[in-house]
Amino acid sequence: MHTSGSLVKEREKVTVFLNASAGTASNHPHMAGELDDLFAAAGCHATIKSLRDGEDVNRLARDASADASIVVAAGGDGTVSAVAGGIVGSRAALGVLPLGTLNHFAKDLQIPLNLRQAVEVIAAGQRTRVDVGEVNGRVFVNNSSIGVYPDIVQERDVLRRQGHAKWPAMAIATLRVLRRSLDVKVGVEVDGRQTNWQTPFVLVGNNEYVVDGIRLGSRARIDQGTLFLYLAPLARGSDLPALVARALIGRTMTSHAFEIAPTPELTIHTRTTRMIRVAIDGEVVQLTTPLRYRTRPGALHVLAPPP
Repeated sequence: MHTSGSLVKEREKVTVFLNASAGTASNHPHMAGELDDLFAAAGCHATIKSLRDGEDVNRLARDASADASIVVAAGGDGTVSAVAGGIVGSRAALGVLPLGTLNHFAKDLQIPLNLRQAVEVIAAGQRTRVDVGEVNGRVFVNNSSIGVYPDIVQERDVLRRQGHAKWPAMAIATLRVLRRSLDVKVGVEVDGRQTNWQTPFVLVGNNEYVVDGIRLGSRARIDQGTLFLYLAPLARGSDLPALVARALIGRTMTSHAFEIAPTPELTIHTRTTRMIRVAIDGEVVQLTTPLRYRTRPGALHVLAPPP
């Protein structure tokens, strides 16, 4: 990764967008004040803005990047993705305070999960340029997928509205969706050639994911300027738990269960619908097909520890 930087100066404007309902933040009713104190202790003046339900975080971040040199996402991967989408291509750098449940992006960049240490990383001002992916103009920092995962999220949200807690709702939703075993039929176009598949899912990663062993689902690099396509044409939804189990013990590649392909851009065509549910960094949206994916190499400045 390409890095540069020095300690953040007092005169630099730092804007923090806080998702107070994110995983760990939801247990701290005075999180905004705590962040203010942590930035002050690190020698930075930061403006903390608590996000409200329904706000357009992407637009807010874009507006902030016009005069702030650092725009911070304090929340989970969905918040990070929304803020990154607003500042990508600008001179502003993304700071990350990992307050979510999984925090994939922060982990892949070795950003500390400890809040004080994460603030200190931002204050250190070490800039790294990383890639983002894009689907139909929407930016993602981790991955985008169609198939079982968007269906599981939609089912989970229904259960949450019925009063189920987050993780039980996710478990019930996963069992229900996998039991239905609804595959997607897609045509994947790469370099002008289209291949048709039937698969439980199609996942497009911003750079390469580990698919074997205890580091399953992580990335060693986010700056190699490529997307990675993953699908499982020989599997059905009900087979996915067994595939995950094989992956954890390092036997994914020997099972030949996955098709994996690196490419800077690709297009996904669907046979039966013009609108489709698409997961973008864990958030589900409706997009019009075809889905046009591309990588944007080095388009995002991030404050992270040296690699």
